[in-house]
Amino acid sequence: MVPPLNALRAFEVAARCGSFTRAGEELGVSSAAISLQVRQLEDHLGKRLFLRQGNRLSLTAAGLALQPRLGAAFAEIAAVTGELRDGPPRRRFVLSVLPSLAECWLPGALEGAPLVDLAIRVEDDPVDFTQGAHLRLTYGGQAYPAHAIHTLFQDEIVAVSADGAADRPIHIDWGAAYPNEPDWATWAAAAGVPAPDRGQGLVVPSTVMALSLARAGLGAALAPRRLVAADLAAGRLRLCPGPALPMRQAYVAIHPVAMTGRRPLAALLAHFAQLSVPEAAAPSNQRTMA
Repeated sequence: MVPPLNALRAFEVAARCGSFTRAGEELGVSSAAISLQVRQLEDHLGKRLFLRQGNRLSLTAAGLALQPRLGAAFAEIAAVTGELRDGPPRRRFVLSVLPSLAECWLPGALEGAPLVDLAIRVEDDPVDFTQGAHLRLTYGGQAYPAHAIHTLFQDEIVAVSADGAADRPIHIDWGAAYPNEPDWATWAAAAGVPAPDRGQGLVVPSTVMALSLARAGLGAALAPRRLVAADLAAGRLRLCPGPALPMRQAYVAIHPVAMTGRRPLAALLAHFAQLSVPEAAAPSNQRTMA
């Protein structure tokens, strides 16, 4: 007997979001309702799908086996119903990109890329692939445990400003969705200079805003080297004397496993592979592009 559709949908969204609360927000119900639906599905299947550790969720082996196929099934349902509603598909490939990558890296990376019928969406994580995205470019793959993940590049944090001075640091609050990266205290310790006062100076929510302020001469920003390469080449920013700090994760390209080998996905991945530098071995579901 087929499990209830609502229970399957609740599990798929919770597995993708990694949270009953975020799943409830996406589906317009309470986290308790999501938890109940998942529990009913587990009872129906006779398998535990999640390991619950306080507010943290992780998929069991059964959950990992179910999530990608269920995600692909819901994506197919969305595609079929979309065709019935809107007519034949437009055959447009949708590239979803993290805002900082879209602003600072993608324009140069797309030079010479296959651009036919390519639509670019700029959005934060996590992205719902059932809503039309085919390929996601972002930082770290922790939000997509059941997807194919390819390393784009590993980067390092450098200090930049309009005049090359680091005396007015701009602080970045990365938010809860992303791991903390090296901050000014870490940079100062590596440089052997006193740490700046976090309570003074500008605090912004993104790399993009920090770099905009730095270009305007309002202070120094810490940013990934590849994301400031064009600004450094054009003279809009200058490197501040000091260390380069390795970032904790890689920038990655992510897609549903079911799309592996399809065009233009394969063409875009091959193009990005030409830009990437091989790094150390990645986790089992993450591959360095080659």
